[in-house]
Amino acid sequence: MADEIKNTIQDKIAKIADPHMGVSIVEMGIVREIEVDEEKKYAKITLSPTNPGCMSIANIAMAARLEAEKVEGIDKAEVNVIDHMMSDTINDMVNKE
Repeated sequence: MADEIKNTIQDKIAKIADPHMGVSIVEMGIVREIEVDEEKKYAKITLSPTNPGCMSIANIAMAARLEAEKVEGIDKAEVNVIDHMMSDTINDMVNKE
């Protein structure tokens, strides 16, 4: 079941396009990992932008969180941006309660 939820999340966030390229963030390889904890109804999505200074990653991360939280069986999603010069700030902003 966790794999099914993970696949559903991936399908949802695959609809998010990089604003500069117009290509799915899944196809571009920005989505590095999706983890699901069924008991906690929690998902963690790891994103790595193609450019360590990409200013669009904050919007992409927020969109990914919102899409993941629409998936049945997920109450809370967290996005972890890696390989970006402002990762900590972006992660704090996107995952703020």
